[in-house]
Amino acid sequence: MNGRMKICLAFLGNPLHDSRITNLSCSMKKDGCEVSVIGFDWFIAPSNYSAEGIRIFKLRKGRLSLFFYLRFALILIRELLKSDAGLFFAEDLYTLPFVASVAKLKRKKIYYNSREIYSFLGGLSKRPLLQRAVTSIERFFIKKVDLVMTTGEMDSVFLEKFYNLRNTIVIRNIPLFQIPAGIHDFRKMFGIAEDKFILLYQGVLLNGRGVPLIMRAMVKLPQTVLVLLGDGEKKAAYQKLAVELGITERIIFAGSIEQEELIKYTAAADSGLSLIENISISYYHALPNKLFEYIMAGLPVLASNLPQMKKIIDEFGVGEAIDIEDEENIVRTLQKWIESPELLQYYRINCAIAAKELNWQKEYERIRVKLLNIGTYD
Repeated sequence: MNGRMKICLAFLGNPLHDSRITNLSCSMKKDGCEVSVIGFDWFIAPSNYSAEGIRIFKLRKGRLSLFFYLRFALILIRELLKSDAGLFFAEDLYTLPFVASVAKLKRKKIYYNSREIYSFLGGLSKRPLLQRAVTSIERFFIKKVDLVMTTGEMDSVFLEKFYNLRNTIVIRNIPLFQIPAGIHDFRKMFGIAEDKFILLYQGVLLNGRGVPLIMRAMVKLPQTVLVLLGDGEKKAAYQKLAVELGITERIIFAGSIEQEELIKYTAAADSGLSLIENISISYYHALPNKLFEYIMAGLPVLASNLPQMKKIIDEFGVGEAIDIEDEENIVRTLQKWIESPELLQYYRINCAIAAKELNWQKEYERIRVKLLNIGTYD
C-alpha cells in the first residue's frame, strides 16, 4: 500500500456490538489504515456517541418507519459526503444504496458486506412485493461495487449465480483467538442454582432464531435455565411467551454486551444454542458468528442441522446439529447432555482444539491481501 489508506464503514446498527465490524476495523488499523465507522442505534445507546473514529447516531423508531429511514438516510449521506476516505464499506443492504451512490460520485472504491441473502430474508417470505423491491435495489447497486463480501461459501455461490457476479470473497464471522479470563458467573449474577443446566442464546432477538422452540422444550426440562444475551424487536413477545409457558423464573433477559466483554459471559454457560429455523434461503445458508463465539468460549453447541453449521460441528466435533422441527428431538438431546457430563467434556476439549483454527487472526490473514490491495486508494 502506498500512503495511509483511509477507510469508511457504514452500518445500520451499533458497531460496538458487532463483532464483524469490530474485528475488521481493528485489523485494518493494525495494517496501517485510518478507519472511521458510521453507525446507528435505536435499542441500546441513550444518545449520540463519538470516540476513536466511531460515530453512532441515536435514532428513534416511531409508528411510521418512513421517518426512521428518512432520518437514517439523511444523516448517512451527510456523513459520507464529509468523509475523505478512499475506500467505502457498505456493511449491509440498508447502507448500500447511499454508500454506492456517494462513493461513485467521489470516484472511490466500494465494498459491500452481504451479511445475509437479503433478497430472501425470513421476514420477506410472506411479503412478495417488498421482496421484489429489495431484490431490485440490491441487483442495481451490487453491480456498482468492487468487491462483495459474504459470510459463507454457499452465500458466495448463490450471489454469483443470482446476480451474475465474479467478485465475491468469503469472510466468516469468526472471533479473535482468546482464552476466556475473568469469567462472569451467571449463577452468582442471577441467583441460578448449582444443579441447573444453563443454556445460552446470544444475538439479536428476531423471528426464526429458534428462541420459542427452546422455550417450549424447556417446559419438559425443568433443570434448565435460558440466558438471552441480546436485544431486539421480539423481546416483548418472548417475555409474554415465558409467562404463558410458566417458565419466567427460568428465562433471563441479560441485554446486550460489548464485544470486548462478550466471551467472559459466553463462557459462563453450559451450552450454546444456534437453533436457526429453515424459513428462507438466507437462514438455510446460516453460518452465524454465535456458532464460532460459542466454540471460542469452550461451549458445546446445539444447532439446527442446516448445512454450513452442520459441516463445522461435524468436522470439529464441538456439539450436535439436529432436526429442530421435532420438539422432542431438542428435549431428548438436551436431556442426554444433562445426564452425560463426560460427553460435554469431550465437546469442550474439541472446542479448545477448534478455536486454534477457527479464529479471526487466521481468517483475516487469509483475505487481507485481496481486501486491502485492489486498485489504488487515496
